[in-house]
Amino acid sequence: MAELVTGEAVALDIRVARLASRTCALLIDMMFQFMALNILLYMTAATTVIADEAWGVGLGIVAMAGVLVGYPCAFETLSRGRTLGKLALGLRVVADDGGPVRFRQALVRALASVVEIWMFSGAPALITSLFNRRGKRLGDVFAGTVVIQERVPASSIFGPVAVMPPQLAGWARGLELSRIPDGLALTARQYLARFWELRPDVRDTLGQRIADQVAALISPPPPPGVRPEIVLSAVLAERRAREEWRLEQRRLRRMRLRPGAPAPAPAAMHVAGGPPPPNVPPGPPAPPPFSAPGPGQPHFLPPPHYGPGPYAHVLNGPPRH
Repeated sequence: MAELVTGEAVALDIRVARLASRTCALLIDMMFQFMALNILLYMTAATTVIADEAWGVGLGIVAMAGVLVGYPCAFETLSRGRTLGKLALGLRVVADDGGPVRFRQALVRALASVVEIWMFSGAPALITSLFNRRGKRLGDVFAGTVVIQERVPASSIFGPVAVMPPQLAGWARGLELSRIPDGLALTARQYLARFWELRPDVRDTLGQRIADQVAALISPPPPPGVRPEIVLSAVLAERRAREEWRLEQRRLRRMRLRPGAPAPAPAAMHVAGGPPPPNVPPGPPAPPPFSAPGPGQPHFLPPPHYGPGPYAHVLNGPPRH
């Protein structure tokens, strides 16, 4: 997937964290830092009973430096960009090129946070984040890093990104998909998820490039006259349906091998697109195979009952608010 990461398509690979989620993660980290700092300062104050006062002051300075600078630097280096707050909110610090954060970058971010967050109550960080298109604070600007949203909650309203276009169902049912690597499939899925966020020229160029790579690994080739995003949606939907069918067959085999388990129902959760279980009456006839549109006809006309989904806006146009 690295060969598809360009300056124009950076939105496909990096989901920048929102200011609200970063603020919540910072508050969680500050809570842990306050607790750790109070415990350490209490322990250093107790040392003044048996040691010199200057020794206690020195230990207090070391404790403050270790909590304010060492905590974020150590966590972000060892956990590849995540502190406790970022782990709870599903955030991660990465380099500008998408690579893992290094110790030098984590140290620069931690040193800058002492000034912009602790000394000035976060005002410089807030102002910089509002005016930066990636939401960077001063520490991110100096270190060359960016905070991304790593965990995205799934929505039961919208469903999967890729859905099967009805006119391509017959073509997709006979596809050979074993040569498509997981990285290329992930790239295609991210492209569909970001379809309306890209500029039209970048969207068409990048979509055609991904579709050409997919078409070189499948057989038979896609029908002529179909836009690349429609082809990618059909391929990904069929790939997901076959994988769901394999998982269901594996679950049924485990149920049969379990001692004393009742026999599963013959028509249990049959996934469309895969071979039907035995002794099951056939369902409705399959839709006709794709035929190239005639002159003056659109490339794809979904029926009125085309189900909702985040990719339906690719077929029906951008959403209206």
